[in-house]
Parts: sequence; C-alpha cells; structure tokens
Amino acid sequence: MKSKGLLKLVLILTVVMGGLTALLLFISAKQEANNTYININPETMNLIQLESPKDGDTIAIVNTTLGELRFVLYPEYSPNAVKNFIELAESGYYNNTYVFNSESGAYSAAGSKLKSGEMPEEYDKSRELVERELHQDLWTFRGAVCSMNTTVDRSFKEKILGGGTYFNGSRFMIINSYGMENDEEKQTLLDNSENKELGQAFIDKGGIPNFSQQMTVIGQVYEGLDVVDALANLETENSGHYKIPKDDIMIESIEISEYSD
Repeated sequence: MKSKGLLKLVLILTVVMGGLTALLLFISAKQEANNTYININPETMNLIQLESPKDGDTIAIVNTTLGELRFVLYPEYSPNAVKNFIELAESGYYNNTYVFNSESGAYSAAGSKLKSGEMPEEYDKSRELVERELHQDLWTFRGAVCSMNTTVDRSFKEKILGGGTYFNGSRFMIINSYGMENDEEKQTLLDNSENKELGQAFIDKGGIPNFSQQMTVIGQVYEGLDVVDALANLETENSGHYKIPKDDIMIESIEISEYSD
C-alpha cells in the first residue's frame, strides 16, 4: 500500500513539474533542422481540440471490448501520422489488437498485435518510422489520441547536447488525465502559463500537461470519454515496460468515416 501511494505521489509531482516545463515552451521553444522543438506563439495559438467536429471531418470509430469511442482526426496538422493510421485502420490491421498498457488512470496504449505491446518479428518497419509532427494547436488534453514514439535518430553531437529526429508508428495512446486535482496545482499551472487559455483548458478539460509537444497528436475523442477512463483504469500486471491489463482488452475494429450531425 505504501509503495502504491508513493508511486501516485511521484506521478503527481512529475505531472505538475513537467506541466510547468511544457508551458514554458511558449517562451523558449525554437525551430531546428529536426523535429525536436517547434515555435510556439501564444498570440496565434488556436486550440482546435476544444471545438466540436464539423460535418465532413474525418473520424475514427473505435470498437473495444469495453465499448465504443469516436475521435476526430487532424490530417491538416499531423498529415503523415494520420495517413499512416488511416491506411492501417482501413487495411484491418487494428482488428483484434490489444490494449497493452493502462497507466494508473492517466492514459492507455493500444493497437499492438501482441499483448506484451512489443512489435511482432514480421512487422512493417516503415510504418514505425513516421517522423514526429508537433503543432502549437495540438495538446495532450483528456481524450487526445497520440501516435506513440518508436525511436530517435541522433548524431553524436545530439547524443551529448540533446536533439534528434523522433519517429512514431502504428501504436497509439489515449490520454485520460492526471494531476491538477487541487486548487494549488491549478493555480500553479495558470501562474506559469504564458497563454492563460491553454492553462485553463487543461484545468477544464483535463489531460497531462507534461506530455505536451512530445508526441504526435492525431485526434481528439468527442464521444466515449467513459471508455477512455475505463481503459486507463484497468487491473494490470507490471511487465517492467508496460502495465499490461490482466484481462484481454481488445480493439475489435476501427472504422474510418466522416462526421455528420
């Protein structure tokens, strides 16, 4: 019980401090020849995930063993990752794949052919080498769907000083929420946010601030947040790398469609 409580405390502190670091990106972010950093301009930021889907928007309908969720896709912001996801979904790749990680209510990870979350030997490596796409309008709010990072290509200099080109692939993460559970944490978030709308959005919508601008966001759940919460709160066994659900929780199918009222 003590170790469980300590883990929760560590996670909360990590989220809060990491969230402050992410929000300071508003001031310090810079554009380099790789995809490590992006320019963030608080004056031109448009938090599109707070908007409802519009008729004709591309959506994904995800059927899981715990219910259905739907998310709008953002091909105009993350074109390569969204293209990769759509092609895999339409090919039937995600049918009967595993939810392989359920992290203490914070998020879940899915889309693996193996329950362990590892890639099978015969996997198409090109699908796992899509360059990471970051955008100032996309953030890790609750319900954000992110293409998981797979590897990073670094020069010798970058290994020492930081940087590199990051890649993502077929597996995806669905953000739930962690931290910002009391007024002090919320106020700290607002005080350190150059853009108050963004800080307030994390408070109102939930999410994980310290994941911001670290993964490619491909979509936002607009229906089925109860399923998002359930997937992040499964009974698990720790494999040393992932918290694997004890029961087989599956992605039964993913259908690509268009949103309509």
